[in-house]
Amino acid sequence: MPTTVLIVDDAAFMRHLIKNILSDIGCQVIGEAANGEEACSMYDKLHPDLVTMDLVMPKKGGLDALRDIRAKDAKAKVIVISAIDQRQPLMDALKHGAADYVVKPFEKDRVAEAIHRVIAG
Repeated sequence: MPTTVLIVDDAAFMRHLIKNILSDIGCQVIGEAANGEEACSMYDKLHPDLVTMDLVMPKKGGLDALRDIRAKDAKAKVIVISAIDQRQPLMDALKHGAADYVVKPFEKDRVAEAIHRVIAG
């Protein structure tokens, strides 16, 4: 059974790019969200194996969504994929349970590596 993934990013082109990478490595995208509010709602309904999460989004940012998802499910696996390349947001995301952090723009192999590592545990 393939790994199920929820992609969270406010940019449709970025969701599409990540979806293509996931498809190439055998994952099944079961949902896409454009902000943190949608992410939390969809996570509750879909219970994906993995979430990719942008940090800067409208309505509810990725860090808040990460905290909310991990508060409901401490075993939730979330990989942050964000253009923010600063130490503090990275540390905050890891402190709140992110399994990995990929900086945009990214290489396809870096995303695939992070996904394989997180899925493997």
